Amino acid sequence: MKKTGYWFLAAMVAMVFGFTFNAMAEEGITDTEIHLGQWGPQTGPAAPWGSVARGTGDYFKMINAAGGINGRKIVYHMFDDAYNPAKTKAGVKELQEGTGIFAWACGVGTSPGLAVRDYLNERKVPWVGPAAGSMHWIDPPSKYLFPVYPLYYIEAKILVRYGVANMGFKRVAVAYLNDDYGKNGLTAARKELLAHGLKPVAEVPVELRDQDVKPHVMKLRQSKADMVLLWVTPGHAARLVGTSKAMKFAPQFMTVSTCSDFPLMMHITKGLFKGVIATTFGELPDSTSPLMLKYKIDVHSQFAAKGERWGLFYYAGILFVEPLVEGLKRAGRDLTSEGLVSAMESIKGFRGIGGEISYDAFNPNNGYASRQGMKEVFMIECLEGGKSKKLSDWVKVQYP
Repeated sequence: MKKTGYWFLAAMVAMVFGFTFNAMAEEGITDTEIHLGQWGPQTGPAAPWGSVARGTGDYFKMINAAGGINGRKIVYHMFDDAYNPAKTKAGVKELQEGTGIFAWACGVGTSPGLAVRDYLNERKVPWVGPAAGSMHWIDPPSKYLFPVYPLYYIEAKILVRYGVANMGFKRVAVAYLNDDYGKNGLTAARKELLAHGLKPVAEVPVELRDQDVKPHVMKLRQSKADMVLLWVTPGHAARLVGTSKAMKFAPQFMTVSTCSDFPLMMHITKGLFKGVIATTFGELPDSTSPLMLKYKIDVHSQFAAKGERWGLFYYAGILFVEPLVEGLKRAGRDLTSEGLVSAMESIKGFRGIGGEISYDAFNPNNGYASRQGMKEVFMIECLEGGKSKKLSDWVKVQYP
């Protein structure tokens, strides 16, 4: 009788407060809300990437305006970590343990993400679409982590292969941010160069707070590089290209998708980014595909703050969480973290505004197959006015 009375009382409390038993057991879920979190650098040297988090937030506003997901509205919690892993860790723990977050959406940067990866996995909190193409997400893989961004490893191999095999460059140098992001690109570039019987003629580390890059350009120029691979922040890329022009050093600059927002790069370099070649993971800003047009009108025009530019970094914040939204829809009304994991694993051949995305049942011995979502990029060249010339179709490279 006591047990029967207890469960009857619990059921009455649940009815009064509008919660189901399942929702009460799941962190960050109520009968009417899904609490999702994200960090992104709104200030500091990596602030140009901050529009990723703002794009995600506006996308969620569009979804809420259309009724939400399976009867629940998204409550979006975003904070500025200034691309500082210590701030990322503190902010994630505060929200996770104080507010209660069901899942984390996106999150900019390799080093910031590494600061919380194990914490989230240990708590069995899903994390979908980190805004970084780090090998750390899939080697080793985590059951609750679903990368979307194609690996930097893939991008570096494609760039080196194109420069060496297609353009005939022999003296390749690498300027890289001296953190896990930059080192991912450096490692892959070394491997691909070795496959062509080459090695970097210079490896130049760049610190996050470096402002004067004349010493870096001097090393690159002294190496007599005919191709320089840039694996840095947009600000560093702009300074390296601009300083090289001033020092009459004119190699072919090639860069990763993190610097492929050409209108932005042309603006901050005052036109000097023209001719730079990059890999990218999403449709071009002037794409007329139905989905891009929908997002441009229903997300950016409707919900973006005044002055927010429609560009790759902004809509990357949509692209990286499209699979999360798809997973939440598939998980249904009875939403749990394990149910979301199963729903994410059912995604095969999904294509939003980026490359094709597929997942599989968790395999701790093959994170690339089971957890790496996008496995393709394409190449573009920066033209006058920040326009892009496509140099390739979607290209896939096997890992490792």
